[in-house]
Amino acid sequence: MEAILPIIMQLVGGGVGGGAIGSMLKGANMGPTGNLIAGAVGGVGGTFIAGLIPGLSGLLGKATEVASTASDAAGATAASGLDLGALAGQGVTGLVGGGILTAVAGFIKNSMAK
Repeated sequence: MEAILPIIMQLVGGGVGGGAIGSMLKGANMGPTGNLIAGAVGGVGGTFIAGLIPGLSGLLGKATEVASTASDAAGATAASGLDLGALAGQGVTGLVGGGILTAVAGFIKNSMAK
């Protein structure tokens, strides 16, 4: 469950971002299903790309690995390996990535339809 929860956060954040951008920018609107799918894909992709940026990588999951390694070295056992800060960071980057991909895909789709 701890491995799939970040991906769910990215998908949900991306879907929300895609839906919001699609409803705010009429030129980028691909319909509810198109906005949701593009947003979810953008959420996962955006979080992956944000993880490659040195300043953001600690917010997206490296903190979980560091915390679990430190607690293992100290002999402590954690009740849960979830890091709420990392999950929030993944949700926010999913939101932004989903919005960006939905806007780009929507503008391209709508400009080609004309």
